[in-house]
Amino acid sequence: MSDIAFPPRAWATAFLGIARRETLRFVNQRGRFLAALVRPLVWLFIFAAGFRAVLGMSITPPYQTYVLYEVYVTPGLCAMIQLFNGMQSSLSMVYDRETGAMRTLLVSPFPRWFLLGSKLVAGVIVSIIQVYTFLAIAWFWDIRPPVWGYVAVLPALVLSGMMLGAMGLFLSSAIRQLENFAGVMNFVIFPMFFASSALYPLWRMRESSVLLHDICALNPFTHAVELIRFALYLQVNWLSLTVVLGCLAGFFGAAVFMYDPAKGAWGRRKGAT
Repeated sequence: MSDIAFPPRAWATAFLGIARRETLRFVNQRGRFLAALVRPLVWLFIFAAGFRAVLGMSITPPYQTYVLYEVYVTPGLCAMIQLFNGMQSSLSMVYDRETGAMRTLLVSPFPRWFLLGSKLVAGVIVSIIQVYTFLAIAWFWDIRPPVWGYVAVLPALVLSGMMLGAMGLFLSSAIRQLENFAGVMNFVIFPMFFASSALYPLWRMRESSVLLHDICALNPFTHAVELIRFALYLQVNWLSLTVVLGCLAGFFGAAVFMYDPAKGAWGRRKGAT
């Protein structure tokens, strides 16, 4: 059945149904919301306070003056929230596959790219709520970007959240069992987070190791962080925007392919059972 066979109302109903399911899951799992805030707040209130006297920040774009360490790490912590949320979405995909809910979703007459995209967008909406809650708490910690920065950062949060969520969707297609998820998280999340500009600027990485600097510069998470950082201060990092858009297209395309019963790993596993 072709896409044009469905009226707009049907597309909207399908999207709202998937979004409602994700929202109810988020509402019913209050511990997930608190856990998403505890991680960045620990870095902000404890680690950043301890590193403030050790790590000096030079005047580097988008900042117009010297900034405290906690101001520098805030965009990276926003991206960390989205990274963990993307991995949490991949966990839910694996869980749905084990319980059979995924099969119910994928046998829908709607195209697979639309179903996966709807789930991706719903997850990004949840992560944005978490990020703005974190930014509101950080405001009371005297981390106050320009007022319009809270508006300008929204498109950056959407794009970075979709890129990281698409990566989670792609990884979920390769995770065979729920028990393997913790290992995948340790293998993906922590190297991406620490080998990025979330905690330290790239120029400081270059001072310690050129190889480490190059790894951080190639890390897609670095560009998600920089996209958010520049947007908070009413600027656009065009290189990061290009990388984030490219990675979003690549990860989402790979996820759609892998969940295609006729082509991807999902179809091969289904045929093997």
